[in-house]
Amino acid sequence: MDRRTPFYFFHQSLNAKIVSFAGFLMPMHYQGVNFEHNHVRNNVGVFDVSHMAQIMITGSKAFDLVQYVTTNDVSKLINGKVQYSCILNKEGGVIDDLLVYRIHAESYMLVVNASNAQKDFDWICMNNQVGAHVENITSSRGLLAIQGPFSLKVLQPFTDINLNNIPYYSFKMGSFASCSDVIISNTGYTGSGGFELYMDKKHAEHIWKKLFTNNDELQPIGLAARDTLRLEMGYCLYGNDLQEDINPIEAKLSWIVHMEKDFIGKKALLAYVSDNSSKCLVGFVLEDRGIPRKNYEIFNKNSNKIGYVTSGTMSPSLKLGLGMGYVLKKDASIGNQIFICVRGKHLKAKIVKMPFYDKK
Repeated sequence: MDRRTPFYFFHQSLNAKIVSFAGFLMPMHYQGVNFEHNHVRNNVGVFDVSHMAQIMITGSKAFDLVQYVTTNDVSKLINGKVQYSCILNKEGGVIDDLLVYRIHAESYMLVVNASNAQKDFDWICMNNQVGAHVENITSSRGLLAIQGPFSLKVLQPFTDINLNNIPYYSFKMGSFASCSDVIISNTGYTGSGGFELYMDKKHAEHIWKKLFTNNDELQPIGLAARDTLRLEMGYCLYGNDLQEDINPIEAKLSWIVHMEKDFIGKKALLAYVSDNSSKCLVGFVLEDRGIPRKNYEIFNKNSNKIGYVTSGTMSPSLKLGLGMGYVLKKDASIGNQIFICVRGKHLKAKIVKMPFYDKK
């Protein structure tokens, strides 16, 4: 049976289209994906992302465990900093991508994808040879993402914390809307700026109501716009652009892989790097009219299949079809002409540098 987030009844009251997603009943949209997408790009919107799993790793050996199960270098974190990273299997494939929060030297919060929550938790516990304490706290928490260029303006009246003093990929913990111990994090998945609020679920109803009281600029935003927003930025989505048979080098995530430390999957990645890759992730835009979708085949100018689409959409901001996919490395150059097979037709497309959307 699907679970409900602490904000579920608000979605119902707003007549959201509710769907089953990663074991939760979640809002797909309220007023439509294009309206919601553009509202985030130009104003401010709030997403219920309480389905994202929160795993706490604590104790004197917390650092050792997090450093071993994730690819990025956790030693670079200080209190109040966040790091993008991934968890690999022993073959170097991506089990999940995640955010690592350093609360303090013996306390880390891992924020992982909802669909992978149990898999990630089990994997971390299985590899916990140092005796760190591992706990999934998701069921006791609420999580909202307030995103868009006016997010700071909307949020600042609710807290004494100066939000201008929270750099990107940093957080502070304090009072928000008179609720204690709220984590205010300068992170998000939209490319339009904003913050994420982590709270005890007992505060969820109060915070939602406060946010929407006398605040006409704020609009609730569903999962559909979250997907189009992240895709315009070239952000990977697990299950599409990342999965266990893809490694972070292929996914162009080598920047979050610190080969100078030991981590699960390192040996396989070293062998892979020396072997060189045969495929890599690229971004593309359609030059013919159409919408690329997941699993559509990609061809070169000689009509040879060279890859497949992992994510695709009609961009609400740019008004053109765009997407990401894996192609043979020899065909992956920026500017290269490719063709996407859409309903039996080979539509002309071009490989481009990501992100697709530039807010400047």
